[in-house]
Amino acid sequence: MTVSNINAGAAHAPGASLAQPKMRLASIDVLRGMVMLIMLLDHVRERFFYQYQVSDPVDLDVTEPGLFFTRILAHLCAPIFVFLTGLSAWLYANPANGGQRNASSFLLKRGLFLLLIEATLVNFSWFGYYETLYLQVIWAIGMSMIALAALCRLPRIAVALLGFAIVFGHNLLTPISFAPGEWGFVPWTMLHDADFLWRGEPLAIKVSYPVLPWIGVILLGYALGPLFSRNVDAATRQATLVKLGLGALALLLVLRGFNLYGETLPWLAGESFIDSLMSFLNFTKYPPSLNFVLLTVGFGLLCLAVFERLDTRFSRALKVVGSAPMFFYILHLYVLLIGYRAALALFGANYGDLFAFDSLWQIWALTLLLALVLYWPTAAFARFKHSSQLAWTKYF
Repeated sequence: MTVSNINAGAAHAPGASLAQPKMRLASIDVLRGMVMLIMLLDHVRERFFYQYQVSDPVDLDVTEPGLFFTRILAHLCAPIFVFLTGLSAWLYANPANGGQRNASSFLLKRGLFLLLIEATLVNFSWFGYYETLYLQVIWAIGMSMIALAALCRLPRIAVALLGFAIVFGHNLLTPISFAPGEWGFVPWTMLHDADFLWRGEPLAIKVSYPVLPWIGVILLGYALGPLFSRNVDAATRQATLVKLGLGALALLLVLRGFNLYGETLPWLAGESFIDSLMSFLNFTKYPPSLNFVLLTVGFGLLCLAVFERLDTRFSRALKVVGSAPMFFYILHLYVLLIGYRAALALFGANYGDLFAFDSLWQIWALTLLLALVLYWPTAAFARFKHSSQLAWTKYF
């Protein structure tokens, strides 16, 4: 989520080519801003609707359609973040004003920074104390950036093939497992199977986001980078993005429709269209299945094509949020932590030891309110970040 600063070095080109790269980069920030707001919705749900927890995949027998589709919407966040990280890394390495830069050092430092942030500020924000260190989406992005730092020197075709091999092939690895204490348990838990690395005192460590599939996603994003070079005209780029997005969704329909491959849990026809649709879309996120990636990245590619042509007041607001993603991320986590503690103190627990809303519409309403409130400090920080010469601001 700190990849917005990667774009800065690629956003300048001489003469008439200046406007086109800026529009391309705006579309990346707009898409990132959109998924940031969707992420806000999911985190509000986790804070104030926790009495209705959702599993992975979702247990359809106990989950109402509204909650299911709210959760499925949030599936867009992580894969699009990681994919855009790879795309932005290519833009950093190949700035629009000519020449090339080595992205390895940049990616390594940012990746290590994300791991530090995950283990400190982010992890503390979930509960307000340290008991279990959850290695989640920031960990996955950081580890993916570190992997890309090592692999981006390869020919682009090799990066693309490796990305495809990981994304399309990792479901074949599902039968492989290691028990705690076995030689492969720690690396395999980090790469493919979500589990506790350590269940001890004073701190347990759990890998919630195994990183192998995410490395595949970031590699595919990097491989797509040349499509955003100044040598590719807007019409060609947008048409290619639409073809790739529709192709991913079409492949999903075939693989999922016939229960061929790409998801561990087959879909079943239900008593109604909604029941069948929920079963069809009930993908595994931890780790992300092939079908999960085809749906989310395919949709993201279509959005990139649309957002490049979009220039509205709302899209400009999304661009602002997407240009300072780490600031927004940390800010919203602590606003939710403090807000939940305040609500619990004021109103008391109403679901066991939890304070929670009774209806899902309240989650959506609070998300809208928080999006409006959080926009102003995010916009102020974005202005400061882009005008400041302080190095630390580029990490946010």
